[in-house]
Amino acid sequence: MPADPVPGYWPVFRLVTETVRVTTGIRERLRDPERVRRLAYAAVVLIIAAVVTTVEDGVSVPSGWAWLVLPVGLGATALRPRYRTLVFAVCAGFVAIVSTGESVQLGLAAAGLVFVSVCEDPARHPWLGWVGGLVGAAGALTTALLNGRGLYEQPFFFVTAGYLLAILLRSWSRGRALTRETDDLRGQAAWLEQRTNLARELHDVVGHHVTAMVVQAEAGQLSDDPGAALRAIAGSGRTALSELDTLVVHLRDPDASIAVSAPPRLSDIDELLAQPLRQQGVTVRVQLDPEPGLDEIGVLTAYRIAQEALTNIARHAKATAAWVELVRVGDHAHLRISDDGIGPPRAPTSGSGLLGIGERVSARGGSWELSQRPGGGTVVQANLPVANR
Repeated sequence: MPADPVPGYWPVFRLVTETVRVTTGIRERLRDPERVRRLAYAAVVLIIAAVVTTVEDGVSVPSGWAWLVLPVGLGATALRPRYRTLVFAVCAGFVAIVSTGESVQLGLAAAGLVFVSVCEDPARHPWLGWVGGLVGAAGALTTALLNGRGLYEQPFFFVTAGYLLAILLRSWSRGRALTRETDDLRGQAAWLEQRTNLARELHDVVGHHVTAMVVQAEAGQLSDDPGAALRAIAGSGRTALSELDTLVVHLRDPDASIAVSAPPRLSDIDELLAQPLRQQGVTVRVQLDPEPGLDEIGVLTAYRIAQEALTNIARHAKATAAWVELVRVGDHAHLRISDDGIGPPRAPTSGSGLLGIGERVSARGGSWELSQRPGGGTVVQANLPVANR
C-alpha cells in the first residue's frame, strides 16, 4: 500500500469507495421489477405481522381474531392469482372493519393487504383489493357512528394509500417490462437489418462474379485463346472468394461492419461491370456525369443498381447493346440502364436482385422503376437524392 500523504486518508478513501460500490449495487438491484416486488412484499408482511400481533385492545372483536389474517394470507399464496387476490381483499376488509379509533394502527395492516391484493390482481384494471378495503372502511365508520364513537375516517386514507402505492408499482413494473421488450425488439430489428444487408451483399457481389465466370467460360469455348479465358475465370474466382471470406467474417461476428473490398468508384461501372457483357459481344456505352453530387453511400447505391441491371442483361436479356447513363438533374442523380434485348417479362417477379434495388433506393429516399424500352428491351431507372453539401 502506498504511503499515506495525509493522516487518515486511506481509511476515508476506502469508506467512500465502499459506500459508492454498495450504493451502485443497490441501485442496480432496484432496477429489477421482480426484485423490487419481492422486497415490497417482505416489508408489507413484516408490517402486517407486527401490527396484528401487537394489537391488544380497541378492536371491535377479540384481538386474537386479527391474527387470523396471517395463516389465511399464507395459505392464499398456494391459490391461483385471481383467488389469491380475492382472499387478500377479504382480509383487508376484515382488518379495516374491526379497527377502531383506539386501534388505528390496524389501518397499516389494511393498507398492506390492499397493496398485496392489487399487486397480485391479474386484471388490467385491478379493483378487488380496493373495493374490499373500502367496504371494510365503510363498515368501521358505520360501527363507530352506531356506537357513538364519532367520525372514524382513517381506514379510508390507509386503504387509498395502499391502493395508490400498488398502482404505482404496477405502472413502474409495466414500464420497465415495456422498456426491456422495446430493447429486445430494437435488437432483433438491428439483427434482421444486418441479415438483410448481408444477403444483399452476397447476391450483388458474389452473384456478379459468378455470372462473370459463367460468361467468361462460355466465351472461352469459342475463343482462339482459351488460356486467357481460364485466367480471367481464375481472377474472378479469386475475387469472389475474397469477397466471400469478408462476408463470412461478418457472419461469425455480427458486430463487424460489412465491408467488401475497397469502396467502388463510378468509373468501375465501365471498367469492371461492363466487361462480362463485352465478352459476350454486347456493345456497352457508359456515360457518367463527372459531378453527380453523390456521397460515398450514394455512389455505392448507384454502383450496386448498375451491377444488378448489367448482370441481369448478361443472364437474360439476349441483347446486342446496352447503355448506362448517370446525370444530375436538380437535386437528384438520375441513373438509367437500358438494353435492346427481349424486354422484361410480362409479370416480373421480385427476386433477390430487384428486391435489393428497391431496398437500396428506399434507404436513400429515392425512387426506381422497371419498364419496357421503346423499340424493345428493358429500362431500369433510379432517382437518388444528391448529398447535401
